Amino acid sequence: MDNQLKEILGSVIQAIGTVLSAIGSTSSIMEGESSEDLNLIGNVLQATGNALIADGQQRISLEKIGNEIQAIGNSTVISGIVIHFEEKTQQKLVITGNWLQALGAATALGDEFKDRTVAGQFYNIIGNLLQSIGNSLQALSGIDELKNNQSTLMLNGSGTNQSLNVIGSWIQAVGAVISMLGQILEETEEK
Repeated sequence: MDNQLKEILGSVIQAIGTVLSAIGSTSSIMEGESSEDLNLIGNVLQATGNALIADGQQRISLEKIGNEIQAIGNSTVISGIVIHFEEKTQQKLVITGNWLQALGAATALGDEFKDRTVAGQFYNIIGNLLQSIGNSLQALSGIDELKNNQSTLMLNGSGTNQSLNVIGSWIQAVGAVISMLGQILEETEEK
């Protein structure tokens, strides 16, 4: 598979994963185990997509490093969901994973400002910025939940921190879709 195709395929897989995770976080308001399953599948797809994008980079760049950091962040979230640690430890892993994803998107964003490819640059800048903001909101939501020890804010799943998590998830998803469009424009112009 050529590198341009890897990057396009990776961005599509990442976008699908973020949308699935956002749906999972939204359905968690209504309750159910399927929301955790969607979040897990979404993060696996995001990690895979970010790894493919990074692998498609021919040289070391902020974009490559940023996507690698995001893949590590997704893997950290996955471990927080899958491994049966104490609940507090699981929450800390998810928070750390979200911070890593935000850092990765911000790192990749830095590369877009110096990218010589005009096609897709605007989309990639906006997309990475939104992903970084969305992941940061999710991390802040997790911190708030951890501090309040799931007390009054979580009544009926409609607490402030849950809303912040849902908003952050959807901001990240929109950012990933915009980045996907930018990646497609960038890679198809280079051919």
